[in-house]
Amino acid sequence: MIRNGIIVAAAASSLLVAGCQSSSDPNVQARNHEFGCIAGTVGGAIIGGLIGTTIGGGRGAVLATAAGLGGGGLLGNRLACR
Repeated sequence: MIRNGIIVAAAASSLLVAGCQSSSDPNVQARNHEFGCIAGTVGGAIIGGLIGTTIGGGRGAVLATAAGLGGGGLLGNRLACR
């Protein structure tokens, strides 16, 4: 349980750091946006998968984890790729 909390904290902090990047160069801004988009998608999938793992039990654990991965990735993508 503590290991899951550490993973969630690491993923959340990496997303926060990704949001702090700024530059006036349009090329740098485009790369930063792309990085933030990827980080949001991957971070959302990780957090969703962890939540799905804790919710599911038995054979349902695999389905709950898969749904968490997909839903978290989609939500992270939508939030980070505006």
